[in-house]
Amino acid sequence: MAVKNGKKTKEEKELSDLEIVENVKKDLNAYRYVIERYESKLLRYIQRILYISTEDAEDILQEVFLKAYRNINSYNPKYSFSNWIYRIAHNEAISFLRKKKITISNTEDEDIFDRIPSEEDIEDDFLESVKSSEVRDILSKLDQKYREVLVLRFFEEKEYNEISEILHISSGTVASLISRGKEKFKILIQKYGKNI
Repeated sequence: MAVKNGKKTKEEKELSDLEIVENVKKDLNAYRYVIERYESKLLRYIQRILYISTEDAEDILQEVFLKAYRNINSYNPKYSFSNWIYRIAHNEAISFLRKKKITISNTEDEDIFDRIPSEEDIEDDFLESVKSSEVRDILSKLDQKYREVLVLRFFEEKEYNEISEILHISSGTVASLISRGKEKFKILIQKYGKNI
């Protein structure tokens, strides 16, 4: 892969993740392309699921890239590289929480959740407003398990099967968490009077 004046060529921009991984296995200097492709995405993902300082998120991201680099030869090309590296980010985020003894919990009463009709779908409204700061504030109040699937689905635009692979849970569990997360999200919108 040739870089001219520090810029990637058109050919390099079009390389698939698998092609980049194969190049990294031959030449570890090519790992910079993995970093270039995933740095901003993974940093946003870490910040959105943990709501931590940029400095802490960057520290976690550094660990993600180190682990991915060290384990690049164990990557199985039968699976999505994107999902593989997101899984590493997920694991590092959980490790960070354990090390810092941070608990992220929802204070909402489960009885309130049970009274909401499950057939009500707020996905369209959610999609329209997912990038606003009010949404980020409300997401920060959700349990991590709901926030994580909602971030992967609506911010990272991952499909259910990809989320399942990243979080190592069944697709049915993903669907359930997304549904419950959206319902809890709606409760929080109503509670805090947000007009989203």
